[in-house]
Amino acid sequence: MAIDEHSSDVIVGVVKWFDPAKGFGFILSDEAETDILLHANALRNFGLSSVCDRARIRITVQNTARGLQAHEVLEVLPPEAEGDAQMDGDGDLAPIDKSIPLEPARVKWFDKVKGFGFANVFGKSDDVFVHMETLRRSGMADLQPGEAIALRAVAGERGRMAVSIEPWEAGLPERSATATDQ
Repeated sequence: MAIDEHSSDVIVGVVKWFDPAKGFGFILSDEAETDILLHANALRNFGLSSVCDRARIRITVQNTARGLQAHEVLEVLPPEAEGDAQMDGDGDLAPIDKSIPLEPARVKWFDKVKGFGFANVFGKSDDVFVHMETLRRSGMADLQPGEAIALRAVAGERGRMAVSIEPWEAGLPERSATATDQ
């Protein structure tokens, strides 16, 4: 694919790897002849601090002096279903119940090694449990303390727990209403 230096073409790809400490990673796409650089700033502008390996991603791409780079992240989707994904009774990836409202929240803490953490929903006093598998299923790899996110939560045995995580802007009332109207 020949991508003009001054244009931004939309490409769909898969995250090869992303390292939040380094601030970059790479995307593979059948639409490009080389790997595409994914800089942390493009991800932050979308509202995320990380993305997990093999997450599906839709981006605009620009050809720079250093090669192809993601200019804007348009969508992040979880990796294709694998054996360790949360499955329903038929062995399919259990769908996320979109009738559960998105709530804007802030990450209290998240420990990637332990595989869980907690977030506080704005205007509510109870913590929401966030499991590492929920992050992966949402296409993310890590959360930072103080990071703004949007989540869908359900009541669990020990309190509320997140079933999906999205960029913070998705939880804003006017965007949530617009998204559900489409």
